[in-house]
Amino acid sequence: MEVGLVGLLRAAWIAGILPILIASVPSSRLRVFRDAMLGFAKRGKIMQSSSQRFTVPQRFFCHFYVVAVVCTTLLLVTNWMYAYTTVPLVSEPFLFSNIGSYLTGGSHASFWHKSRSTPIKQRYMVWRSVFLLLLMEVHVLRRLVETIYVFNYSPSARMHIFGYLTGLFFYTAAPLSLCCNCALDVYEFAANGVAEFIVRGKSQMPAIEFDWWEFVNPLMKLGWRQWIGAAIFCWGWIHQRNCHAILGSLRDLTEQVEEYVIPHGDWFEFVSSPHYLAEIVIYAGLVVASGGADLTIWLLFGFVVTNLVFAAGETHRWYLRKFDNYPTNRLAIIPFLF
Repeated sequence: MEVGLVGLLRAAWIAGILPILIASVPSSRLRVFRDAMLGFAKRGKIMQSSSQRFTVPQRFFCHFYVVAVVCTTLLLVTNWMYAYTTVPLVSEPFLFSNIGSYLTGGSHASFWHKSRSTPIKQRYMVWRSVFLLLLMEVHVLRRLVETIYVFNYSPSARMHIFGYLTGLFFYTAAPLSLCCNCALDVYEFAANGVAEFIVRGKSQMPAIEFDWWEFVNPLMKLGWRQWIGAAIFCWGWIHQRNCHAILGSLRDLTEQVEEYVIPHGDWFEFVSSPHYLAEIVIYAGLVVASGGADLTIWLLFGFVVTNLVFAAGETHRWYLRKFDNYPTNRLAIIPFLF
């Protein structure tokens, strides 16, 4: 299952990246294909108001982050419990003393057991997955709050149904990609726990006591790559929050003037889509925090970069067509390059 899941995720990210790369090739022979890809990517202000076919309201963006929060939270909880109870990084963490004997009369180990034979490399891999999921949780929770309280989507704003389905897939597959290498073990751990609860019943389950410091302490034992990655993640996270606040305030203003205005401030002084740039920085932080050796996470990052660069190019062209006085020093998404 684990190998199959990893292969499936990698194939899915490659399948998402390749059409965007092909559509980005400046060839007249690919114009129809490029136009089709642009049609899938368009939403909000860059989508023609008359284009209603195969579209959904842009406020459905909220669905992406509901799915993301549910998936990420579930994976974070199960991976963290598995890591703490099964592959601790400390010598003898305090947890459920004699719980196996309590549950089974001393002859068996329950599913809440510590594996002393697990290689240290495997233990660190599991705890890195917990660390990555924790960062992802911080990200998607903020995005959910923003879609509810910061963005004021126009009733006429639409997005293509293909883009909507792609978003639902992304926010299901992205958190799974961060922990796919230990997914089989975590799945078996969770399934055994649920089965034991069903067989024994709530009344027969022992009282669970956590040492909260040792529940968090293994994260502090991770390497320098994880903390550098977290710093990069936070840098992008803060700037994306700032840029979204600017866009949110412009939406309030455009309701009054009934016209789009040019955004200013933060990274808007350099590029037209700084919130996309910040998203790339956020996922670059996840790549660094993963240690940079996981191909699945690299492919996830590749999909983020190609997708956002492609969409940012169209947004930049829309700005140039819309405003005669648009700042000439701004590029689409990557300062000094594109």
